[in-house]
Amino acid sequence: MKPTVDLPHEPTCAWPFFDSDDEAAVLRILRDGNVSTHPVIRELEADWARFTGRRHGLAHASGTAGLMAAFFALDLQPGDEVLVPTATFWASVLPMLWFGLVPVFCESESERLGPCPVDMARRITPRTRAMVVVHLWGLPAKMSELRALADQHGLAIVEDASHTHGATWRGRACGSLGDVSVLSLQGDKLAPAGEGGILLTDDDQIHERATCLGDITRIIELDSVARRFAATSFGVKTRIAPLSAALGRSQLAKLPDLNARRNANHRRLCLALEALGFETFLGPDHVERVWFEFIVRHRDPARDVDALIERLTREGCRAAAPRYPLLHQQPFFAEGHWRQIARVPSSDATMAGVDELADTARENRRLIRLPNFPGPDNGIVDQYAEAFARAVE
Repeated sequence: MKPTVDLPHEPTCAWPFFDSDDEAAVLRILRDGNVSTHPVIRELEADWARFTGRRHGLAHASGTAGLMAAFFALDLQPGDEVLVPTATFWASVLPMLWFGLVPVFCESESERLGPCPVDMARRITPRTRAMVVVHLWGLPAKMSELRALADQHGLAIVEDASHTHGATWRGRACGSLGDVSVLSLQGDKLAPAGEGGILLTDDDQIHERATCLGDITRIIELDSVARRFAATSFGVKTRIAPLSAALGRSQLAKLPDLNARRNANHRRLCLALEALGFETFLGPDHVERVWFEFIVRHRDPARDVDALIERLTREGCRAAAPRYPLLHQQPFFAEGHWRQIARVPSSDATMAGVDELADTARENRRLIRLPNFPGPDNGIVDQYAEAFARAVE
């Protein structure tokens, strides 16, 4: 039987998208010859600070490096606890271990798949100092509840906005919602630099500590006593490469237009799937989401997801389970290896067992990952809608 989806997935699903502007931006740096400390790094930082309305931007070699700098910049102490979702990429959590911080895994809520404020509140102890808020798959988390919880208990918010380039919450850009915020600029993100990350904050001290950790060339410019560290820094080099910064600037300039095309394709398919009984996580009216990943869920909890994915595959769709396994179930945490990095004795902290956080595990098994449709639609979006209709017959 001929599959419903018989059009090529490319170019509609091809990503990243580079054009002659991107090529010219990179070539300019090569011809200049300064491929280590070129001013394009500062230009990228200024662009992102302007785009998100932040006071400071600091570019890093990766989003992981940016998150490492963020945890360091908060000036937390070994043994301090940080509330984190288990449903996220490992880089949202693991960098904190190098500073002796203890991740406390929490459930995700089912409406937007972000951190669950109610479960986070249950897990606060006298040692809790911060929370990590991840806007998963491109949908801003429940920031009103999370910010209220953080303010009530004096917790810092580390915002991992790596999936939400261009998304907004109540008119504010994702990347402006934490005490310190980080976006990855890795190759499959919405504003890719090849590899890179951007740390954003309004706090001068956070910016200063992050600078001292990772970019020795900038310490001498700090207007504080921290300039005395200009000869040594704090021992890590996390500065982005100018070639990546140039590509990142070029991609950021195109981000609104590229998001608009992707969003239009996805919203059209979402409306069709909603009519077939699927939740597509469009979000409430005060949220303007984007799509790093296209995740859907059938409204019937009893639906056999594996069988549905198999039917969709037979119809020519690219359908699979979400690509992030739950972190608390991974051997690195479940077998205690994380303690070797954090240097936390077994008696000083406990970790959620593999059978805990059952709500998140159950809901995660119901999710289906589809391809993104960022390019001009060649008709494949309508074919996906028809394939879903056949799959649920």
